[in-house]
Amino acid sequence: MRIIVIGAGKVGFTIAEHLIAEEHDVIIIDRNEEVVDRCMSSLDALCIKGNGANAKTLLEAGVDKANIVIASTENDESNMLSCLISKRLGAQYTIARIRDPEFNESQTFLQNELGIDVAINPERATALEISRLLRYPFAGSIESFAKGLVEMVEFRAMEGDCFIGIAMKNLAGEVPKLPRILYAMVERNNTVMIPGGDFCILPGDKVFVSGDMLTITEYFRFLGRNKQKIRSVMLLGGGRISYYLSRLIVPMGIHVTLFEIKPEKARALSELLPKIDVIVGDGTDQDLLEEQGLSQMDAFVALSNRDEENLMSGLHASRSGVPKVIAKNSRMAYREILNDLGLDSVISPQFITSSTILRYVRARENSNGTKIQRLYRLVGGKAEALEFIARKNDAYIGIPLKKLKTRTGTLVSVIVRQGKIIVPFGNDHIEENDHVVIISVISGISDLNEVLYQ
Repeated sequence: MRIIVIGAGKVGFTIAEHLIAEEHDVIIIDRNEEVVDRCMSSLDALCIKGNGANAKTLLEAGVDKANIVIASTENDESNMLSCLISKRLGAQYTIARIRDPEFNESQTFLQNELGIDVAINPERATALEISRLLRYPFAGSIESFAKGLVEMVEFRAMEGDCFIGIAMKNLAGEVPKLPRILYAMVERNNTVMIPGGDFCILPGDKVFVSGDMLTITEYFRFLGRNKQKIRSVMLLGGGRISYYLSRLIVPMGIHVTLFEIKPEKARALSELLPKIDVIVGDGTDQDLLEEQGLSQMDAFVALSNRDEENLMSGLHASRSGVPKVIAKNSRMAYREILNDLGLDSVISPQFITSSTILRYVRARENSNGTKIQRLYRLVGGKAEALEFIARKNDAYIGIPLKKLKTRTGTLVSVIVRQGKIIVPFGNDHIEENDHVVIISVISGISDLNEVLYQ
């Protein structure tokens, strides 16, 4: 597909990089000459210096023949205008990054009036991700599929867990009372594996399990993981993510203490969020954190604009005994190092945004095959979870999974049939209109027929 990316900052560059890897024809527009030069030297794409909201620049980029235009600059108004002009000039589909909370209130109206097909708010999406982690504090990450009916939860295996050292094929026989979920992936020594019948989970492994919400809940209750409840949270930084997060978790009965170093910003937040405690001060000051009861908190979330402050504060909170620590970090390459230091929950707004946009691109790409409904990049991009809807005439329909060939590096994780969750094993089969969730450690899959065949 021909895809124009407007704005080549962290998000735009990451999107372009992945689109090029999937062999799309990518054109990059940016106003900054240094950014354009960096893209020209690093990416196999046509790079144009100019304003993405300028019709002449867009026509130079071939917007009239573009399948998708992605506006990802730092300026919301510029992104919206770029989408409006692109649509008027012939672009088929537009995606805009819109961050300001004021625009969030009228998002549907703006999309309809400005020709924006998809509006993405990175800060709100990040806040939603954090709120899920606070609901399941033992989890490193949580993803949901099939309109929330299916969940995939990441957790750390510990010495004493009932499944440790038992081959997957023998688990049901040796631990018969363990709720039956699917072990979708395991990460060990920074390598992601899809466990086969002979695979044994070891202490320290990161385990990804999937199933319906009730079974997942029963599974972690059986393991004794769900005893911890989050009642109090300390937030570092008064940015947009903290604003959205507070709006989400205060109604859940969670008490929020927020640190903001700028008095004017703190005062504005106090007025917008009257039910939280806003402290004017440096949230990286360890003495101040202890004075405000850090060690008594159930969770600590570091959301300042500086990765280094987030990581150091997060490590301090973890060593102070806070059960759940979440840190914002834009450098996903450091993920393994941070995990080794004890920070299992590290989130990146840029990664979340680029993953969301790539999901929409992948869905648009495949209009003839078994269309992708949702796509999530997992484990820092090392794996993907893809949700398809099975079509009537596809070759795998009605055939038991054990009689089908499955592409190496993939796994049928969950089948949802008329609202019923099926954790698939060899005798199960796929029917027309089933929602099928596939886990893959290889990238670029866009059709279920690429995974299952005779």
